[in-house]
Amino acid sequence: MGVTGLGPYPIEALGSAGVRDAVARWLRLVAADAELAPYLIGVDRARLAGHLALTLTVALGGPAGDIARPAAGAWRGLGLTEEQHRRVVDYLAGVLWALDVPAGAVDAARRAFADEAGA
Repeated sequence: MGVTGLGPYPIEALGSAGVRDAVARWLRLVAADAELAPYLIGVDRARLAGHLALTLTVALGGPAGDIARPAAGAWRGLGLTEEQHRRVVDYLAGVLWALDVPAGAVDAARRAFADEAGA
């Protein structure tokens, strides 16, 4: 049985297509950041996007499918400093705000990805 969502947001409001769109926007922002872009060189972005979408879905209240826990470590292993990681999470928050996701859900998403910092 999969993990249920952790966030206060009815994920149906955004939907799987909306989550994929949010992740695509997020990755474009990270890739456009001159300091962060080099960390994406050689990274399988489709695979990264899948991990990010899964974690975001769970953070916003959706199911995790057949896995025991979300793929929260999607940014791990890229060598980001804690400050850089915070900036990546800030980009996510900006994308979600632009999509009119409620503040509580944005906070839940930030927490889901902020837990990766310092790993």
